[in-house]
Amino acid sequence: MVEKDGCYSCLAALRVLRVSLVDELEGRINSLLEILVNQEVFTRDDREEVLCQLGPRARVRNVLDILACKGEEAAEIFLSIRSHHQQEAQKQSEEGHTDQPQFVEYNKVKQKHKDLLTRRSESMLFYNTRHGEKIPFSEHYVNLLLADGHQCLERKRHEVLTFGQKRLSMQQKSAVHRKIAPAELFSSANGNRPVKKVLVSGVAGIGKTILVQKMLFDFGGNRDHLGFDFIIHMTFRDLNLIDKPTNFRELVLRKNRHLSKELDAILANDDKLLIILDGFDEFRHYRSCDVDAFVTEPDEDAEVVVVFGSLMQGELLPDASVMLTSRPAAINHIPVGCIDRFVLIAGFSLAEVQDFFLRYFQDSAIADCMFAVVSANELMLTLCYIPAFCYIVCCILKESKHLCGESPKTMTDIYVQYLVALLRSHTQARAETFRHEQRAGAVQKLSDIVLKLGRLAFQKLMEHQTLFYSSDQDVAALEGCSLVSTFLDKTVAQEPGCTEEVYSFAHLTVQEFFAAVYCAVTDDPLPDVLPHTSSRAEGSNNGHLDLFSRFLSGILSERNANLLSRQVGLSCNKDKVDIYRQRIISELTTLCENGAQILNHLHCLFEQQDPSLALAVQPKALQVNVSDETLSQMDYNAIKYFLNLTKGNILELDLTGTGVSCEALRDMQPLLLRCNKLWLGENNLNMDTAQVIADVLRASESITHLGIGWSDIGDEELLALSNAIRVKKRLQELWMEGNRVSYKGLLSLRDLTPNPLKRVVAIWNDLTDTDPESLCTQESITVSFTDDDMWAAWGEWVFKRCEVSSNDKLVTVLHKVCNISVHCLESQWAKTFYKQLLQLIKHRIECCTEDDMCKKLKKFESILNL
Repeated sequence: MVEKDGCYSCLAALRVLRVSLVDELEGRINSLLEILVNQEVFTRDDREEVLCQLGPRARVRNVLDILACKGEEAAEIFLSIRSHHQQEAQKQSEEGHTDQPQFVEYNKVKQKHKDLLTRRSESMLFYNTRHGEKIPFSEHYVNLLLADGHQCLERKRHEVLTFGQKRLSMQQKSAVHRKIAPAELFSSANGNRPVKKVLVSGVAGIGKTILVQKMLFDFGGNRDHLGFDFIIHMTFRDLNLIDKPTNFRELVLRKNRHLSKELDAILANDDKLLIILDGFDEFRHYRSCDVDAFVTEPDEDAEVVVVFGSLMQGELLPDASVMLTSRPAAINHIPVGCIDRFVLIAGFSLAEVQDFFLRYFQDSAIADCMFAVVSANELMLTLCYIPAFCYIVCCILKESKHLCGESPKTMTDIYVQYLVALLRSHTQARAETFRHEQRAGAVQKLSDIVLKLGRLAFQKLMEHQTLFYSSDQDVAALEGCSLVSTFLDKTVAQEPGCTEEVYSFAHLTVQEFFAAVYCAVTDDPLPDVLPHTSSRAEGSNNGHLDLFSRFLSGILSERNANLLSRQVGLSCNKDKVDIYRQRIISELTTLCENGAQILNHLHCLFEQQDPSLALAVQPKALQVNVSDETLSQMDYNAIKYFLNLTKGNILELDLTGTGVSCEALRDMQPLLLRCNKLWLGENNLNMDTAQVIADVLRASESITHLGIGWSDIGDEELLALSNAIRVKKRLQELWMEGNRVSYKGLLSLRDLTPNPLKRVVAIWNDLTDTDPESLCTQESITVSFTDDDMWAAWGEWVFKRCEVSSNDKLVTVLHKVCNISVHCLESQWAKTFYKQLLQLIKHRIECCTEDDMCKKLKKFESILNL
């Protein structure tokens, strides 16, 4: 290079090398151009200017001309990229030197595959794209955050309602090292263990498939994922069409016939192979993937689920890398022992929400105004962090001047207005063409179509189906209707020798909403699958119908029923409205008296927005159990809505394992002051949170029982609580098992026992320095299991909770109580407790319809049978 001011001039080097660079780069100028754009050396306008040139050599010359205008830094980056490409080419040449003809053919197929992936994925059809409009991936990036451990597996079942608030929290708290780029998914986080199997979890509409497309596009253009020679992409929607034994080779060739000649070499080099499997939650066999039989060869025939299970568990192509995408609701069914990295896809940031508004409204003033409207509505802003919901909210805002002036208060409000907005747009378009058509006729026709869509949504939702085929009778009934494409997406599934059209609702929640509309306006009785107090305990719907039941409640409310009647011509059945109102009152009363899980019922009550319903709930004892749900702000709103309408003391409020924060407790403090028993265990209670609890203890005239077990508190937090207990001296029992409290910390309670503290449970704490003799006079403080009535009462309480818990929650409890050395507990209370648990497990196994859940329950059955 030419030396300039003591440094080598990269611009001068480009001038010297110009002729040779044209020869060298003409075969890969397009991929090089994309790298320059991604690294922000070139703008998109620069790229368009280059692509207008006729022929690759002219394009190289144009790139060099633009670089000359951009200066020394741009030229330096360009030469660095070129050097990296030269090294990769040399390395590949050296690796293939011993078998040159095969290496050349392998590379040809590799390049052909990359070109095909680029064509298949060069653009995405985004939510607000017009027909035929293309948006390059370079204009959109998907943010990913690493999830800690098995956090994804513990996420609550109806993921949509928790996600937005969780996204806000993650944005505020996540450190830089937790953020990863798609290209780093298979990079070892700590260097100790290779990352081969990655699970990418994200709620419906968050952009999982867009992420997959971007990875394929980047690989095809030689930008990322270059540690792999091939990426094979499959969708579970396609796999659902296979109803006979097959093998992995056939699965690959279904859409990749161009790989047939080199497939043996590709599979032999499986350490250079990435397999992406998109949409596990849509797999019709997703409950049966923890297989016991395996295939080990790519040509070995088996059922699709066995081939998939063998691949995931490393029995088939053990050195291949696999990326699996799924909604959180289905990931409990994945054999998680084989997963090396759990990733949560995080959706839009606040800046991306604003950018989406700008692209949707295409006018900065209007976009800013609409964003201000959303920012003032917590519900709508929370939903906008999910791209699909962001589109729905924008649709409503665009048509809001024609709708009711009141801002949406509930999920159902938003969806009813979304439906009306799209139907209004359709009606207006028809009015321009059919000016003299009677409006009543048009509305009636639209209502018929909505009913047909609702019937399809309802029937398939009850059958756990999100995909519908053109041969289906309910799909055929919609043929020829232009409105259908507004709510249904169509893809073509390919079988060897034939194709079939496959439909799905634009969003899972849209299907749940249409199903609820159908259920509300027809004369059919309310379905038995709605969450009852008895069926809920056995996990009959396992959260599958939670949002459906909330939509149904909201549609049966007076305000939304009136809006549907006026705008869509659909009227809710009056008898059904009365029956539903009586049911929710009755079930809420029973759930409060039993202390069973109540959160979904509180959401149903909230969707009604009718205070008289809450006032009609008159339980003998008010016990509110929302445990083991990662609570979002929307959940807290539903809880507060109900409790603020009730009067008197709250016998029990169970917030165990809810991820409750200091801010949430502070917000709920007026309600906490009314509690007799407050359970806050299995949450991370830091000193700030302990101070809020201490404030409650200082002010409350009601609280007698406090549970803070497994909450990571230590001596400092306990000292803050003990000082607060001394103020009112109301607290009678303190349960703080499984923490970091030492003997020194327990000393802060000595003057409080046995009055007012009749019982302090401190088992499983850091009491290795405890002198048993020093505590012998402290009968109120329990640091180990005994044979007295206290533990018998504890066993009864735990068993009662197990009876009213879902199977998932039951397994969580069993992991704890079956880890306390069952066979070391020879006390009568322990024998009785574990005998009852065994009988409950056997009953659940008899009723269970899910294979993997049966396996989990049977493991505990075998433990307790010993």
